[in-house]
Amino acid sequence: MAGEEIVQLYIRDKVSSVTRPVKELKGYQRLSLEPGETKTAMIRLTAESLAFYDIGMNYVVEPGDFEIMTGSSSRDLDLKKVTFTINHKINLN
Repeated sequence: MAGEEIVQLYIRDKVSSVTRPVKELKGYQRLSLEPGETKTAMIRLTAESLAFYDIGMNYVVEPGDFEIMTGSSSRDLDLKKVTFTINHKINLN
């Protein structure tokens, strides 16, 4: 029997100058699947996906580690995780 899966993408800014959510939903993709079929989800992650308003109300991406989490739900057990590092501050104003 055919079915659907919704792949969800969350981010976590591990250290920032202001308090941020532990998980922020930044994208999702609905996939139709036949029994036994696999597909690759493509969800675009941009600088704007990582940005926030800092204490000076500047829209920025701060340097540091970000965790990307993908899976079928927000439950930690359902998520695959990878961490990457931004080396320089990005000002998006």
